[in-house]
Amino acid sequence: MGSRLQAVIGAFALMGASLFLAGCSDDVGVDQHGQKVAVERLEGQWLVINYWAEWCAPCRTEIPELNALAEQQKDKGVKVLGVNFDGLQGEELSEAVDKMGIRFTVLAEDPAARFELPRSEALPVTYIIDTQGKVRERLMGEQDAAGLTARLDSLRKGE
Repeated sequence: MGSRLQAVIGAFALMGASLFLAGCSDDVGVDQHGQKVAVERLEGQWLVINYWAEWCAPCRTEIPELNALAEQQKDKGVKVLGVNFDGLQGEELSEAVDKMGIRFTVLAEDPAARFELPRSEALPVTYIIDTQGKVRERLMGEQDAAGLTARLDSLRKGE
């Protein structure tokens, strides 16, 4: 009976290791607090990804609108994510997020490669990505919560 118990424990250990490794490969990186952002948190949701910078005046006025959108849409299958255009990391990123008053998740790692986002030289720029991970909109310039909600509603109807 001892060897059977050891075999069962070994099988569970192997499954646990496999699940752990699979989870690591699907991370989107960390957020502004250094917390891991697992891809499972994003799958099956519409994503609104906004690129911002501290030096961008329209970004500063847009952030409260994105905060409102994130709050309004949090239970409706929409996740608002921010990305610092200047690639700030660690404490610098955290401080910039605080200064800007951002209350939604900011990714420390640029998700452009994952979602095949074209690089923009102008800010702010916002991408809307559907539940399948496909870019549906590229919105240049300052956005507001009402306009983004209308775009999301329109896109979801066409799904």
